Amino acid sequence: MGKKSAEKRLTEAYKNAKIKYFDNSSKYIFFSDCHRGDATPSDEFAKNQNIFLFALEYYFKNGYTYVELGDGDELWEHSNFKHIRLAHDEVYSLLKRFYDSGRLIMLYGNHNICLKYKRYIEKNYYKFYDDYNEEEIELFPGIIMHEAVVFKHRDTGQEILAVHGHQGDIMNDKLWRLNMITVRYFWRFFHSIGFINPASPVKNAEQIHKIERIYKHWIKTNKIMIICGHTHRPHFPKSNELPYFNDGSCVRASGIQGIEIEDGEIRLIEWRIRTDVSGDLQIKRKILRGPRPIEAFDLRKK
Repeated sequence: MGKKSAEKRLTEAYKNAKIKYFDNSSKYIFFSDCHRGDATPSDEFAKNQNIFLFALEYYFKNGYTYVELGDGDELWEHSNFKHIRLAHDEVYSLLKRFYDSGRLIMLYGNHNICLKYKRYIEKNYYKFYDDYNEEEIELFPGIIMHEAVVFKHRDTGQEILAVHGHQGDIMNDKLWRLNMITVRYFWRFFHSIGFINPASPVKNAEQIHKIERIYKHWIKTNKIMIICGHTHRPHFPKSNELPYFNDGSCVRASGIQGIEIEDGEIRLIEWRIRTDVSGDLQIKRKILRGPRPIEAFDLRKK
């Protein structure tokens, strides 16, 4: 996909985005690229599930809103969402607590792009049938999945565009159906033994840099900061860089990365398993970059 076409896609996503107002009392945690699977060897999320659950408990207890920036469920490899839900039942129980308290925002990415279709969401995400108790149980009744969300500051009017990040990646955007078929019936099995689909940006540095250049040019042109995922490469801009933020992923061997917004500030964090002085394993949160005031990234003032 060419640069102009990719930027057009981003602009379309921005114009059609859901508006969410926030202020300096708002708290958000952005995670993406969980790629929750069915707990088989191809399920990259399984190794980090306990870290993820621990982190989400922390954010729930501390009043954060959970924002999932796409590719939460691995719906390219698995056509039946039921298998994913059963494999990670504790995760969905916790996400339901966020939803029931009005603190869950979910975006779709390329690997769960079928969530753009209301009929699919109604069938799989509103409720599910509990085989053991022989009854239907509500999951996320009435939930709306978004391609993009614009977070707009109530006082300053500053905007943050949140998208997955596949917009502008031809094989994962315009040709996603073709890519999904190759993943589901071919790369899925090679994936389980360590091979990566060449259409994925995860191991392709050139593709990652191309996507980042396109996004940064859009940011410079439109004077709007972006938070996204997709590349699995966490990024927090330096003081002289454009406000392109990437929350990393939840499938890295080192742990899970995310973006926090709290008290009008933004930071890049990581949760991972570490040892204490006695050698016991503990799940710890570490700030990788920041915090910095969100207002410092307002390009309208520069």
